[in-house]
Amino acid sequence: MTDVRTDGQRKRVFIRTYGCQMNVYDSDRMADVLRPLGYAMADTPEQADLVVLNTCHIREHASEKVYSELGRLRDTKRERRAEGRDLTIAVAGCVAQAEGEEIVRRQPAVDIVVGPQAYHRLPELLAEAERKAAIRRAGKRLPGAGVLDTDFPAESKFDHLPAPQGVRAGSAFLSIQEGCDKFCTFCVVPYTRGAEYSRPASAVLSEARQLVAAGAIEITLLGQNVNAYHGEAPSSSTGGSTWSLARLIHALAEIDGVARIRYTTSHPRDMDDDLIAAHGAVPQLMPYLHLPVQSGSDRILEAMNRRHGRDLFLRLVDRLRHARADLALSSDFIVGFPGESDADFDDTMRLVDQVGFASAFSFKYSRRPGTPGSAMPDQVPEAVKSARLAALQALLGRQARDFNISKVGATVPVLFAETGRKPGQIIGKTPWLQSVYAEGNERLIGHIVEARLIEGHANSLAGEIVTRAYEAAA
Repeated sequence: MTDVRTDGQRKRVFIRTYGCQMNVYDSDRMADVLRPLGYAMADTPEQADLVVLNTCHIREHASEKVYSELGRLRDTKRERRAEGRDLTIAVAGCVAQAEGEEIVRRQPAVDIVVGPQAYHRLPELLAEAERKAAIRRAGKRLPGAGVLDTDFPAESKFDHLPAPQGVRAGSAFLSIQEGCDKFCTFCVVPYTRGAEYSRPASAVLSEARQLVAAGAIEITLLGQNVNAYHGEAPSSSTGGSTWSLARLIHALAEIDGVARIRYTTSHPRDMDDDLIAAHGAVPQLMPYLHLPVQSGSDRILEAMNRRHGRDLFLRLVDRLRHARADLALSSDFIVGFPGESDADFDDTMRLVDQVGFASAFSFKYSRRPGTPGSAMPDQVPEAVKSARLAALQALLGRQARDFNISKVGATVPVLFAETGRKPGQIIGKTPWLQSVYAEGNERLIGHIVEARLIEGHANSLAGEIVTRAYEAAA
């Protein structure tokens, strides 16, 4: 496989990422896998020789969005061939895992379909796709179309990935756990990501040190159930054969250069005593926690197979806020799950009102093929789901705005990450994951700088950079 085109230019890859932060991490690692093959990153599909769609299967119509994009790429591929060039199209991620053969049946222009556990094999899959393309160019017929790899390999993909390259503005994702054994009745993750797997602690710490060397000062630990982490302990460790997430966080905090630690996404059943205590004991662990509850109704939580109830969640909130008084909470909510009554929805609204969330994600229930929820009776009418979602989002929106306004007047450390829409404007995140925009030099991107918060809005705050901290960072 050559790393240049026939016109002597380097090959380029464009990766479009859908969905969760885990997919963002996976897309970065795909780029790392392809880099030794000579692939540089393209800014648009039109510039690319290889386009990878890294897909998500969580929400309704997710796969149809992928097929729509594939239709556009098919047309681009035809145009390329008319010019005597080619375009390789790959579909990765959870839609690939769930609908592998259906993808190549519906869209023969796809060359590669690879699941989220097998993307480390992209070099071999590209070589196979090129071999097939060469046979077809010679006028020979081949059975089937595309190269598929949607297996769950016995070996971990992490054992075959190269060292991470590059860090975005001082912040990096680090995948430590994959898969899910919970089998919530609305969710496809156990079927697309497989069983729970935790990376060895030594491998996680090694990658963290590599990320710090590349410029990371904030590390976000990722997993479908990240707080279910139980990785093999380092050989030099004492006190057990596995490490919990809390133990891992303490070790990460000891790495010189790590200023901020976050983790997502959590499950209430896996919030143990040590992890709760870590929120008060580890300064680098940011005072923000995403803890999905999904519903405030015990009856609906049982139907969802969430394995926790309303009271357990509320007790966790109390204990977490006792450990860290300024902790900001975020959550996920699904409205209109099969059988949800007005009383069940009222329970959710009361829970939201009682807890108070700094931010949240809320969705109407959508049937995911193959999940138990999709076959349940008493599906809620769409109009009812829409009305409930509007009411819930109005309440959550008021809480988010109130939380932002509560910080006005404070001077807080902000990790600036990008330029804003206005000239001279930069945007960053507070410890509570709030967006802050302020006037400042682009040299501050990737640095933590003190900023005085002067105005709060629904989704962001305006800030003024403190001159002394500005001069120190610049």
